Amino acid sequence: QVQLVESGGGLVQAGGSLGLSCAASGSILSINVMGWYRQAPGKQRDLVATITSGGSTNYADSVKGRFTISRDNAKNTVHLQMNSLKPEDTGVYYCRLIVTIQRKDYWGQGTQVTVSS
Repeated sequence: QVQLVESGGGLVQAGGSLGLSCAASGSILSINVMGWYRQAPGKQRDLVATITSGGSTNYADSVKGRFTISRDNAKNTVHLQMNSLKPEDTGVYYCRLIVTIQRKDYWGQGTQVTVSS
């Protein structure tokens, strides 16, 4: 059974920084995609950033230049460094692990990020 555990959310003022981490445990194929998604109140869950096991990254336009995603393949962890945070970055941030070849898709429980103006 694969589990994802996020950490690092919290409350920060606009312009500040936060780092989120996600650790995956269980039987995980090395070729996969890990990423972060967020869901604001009353809105759908949207992509923030993803990173493949080969290191290719993808970012939502709204976070480009402010957020950086990275991963440690040996530890099955992914990190999201968020700088220059804005109130519109507020939401629950979810970690996701996709193993395409196995058609497996896993989500963490989510961590709250609140950016005050």
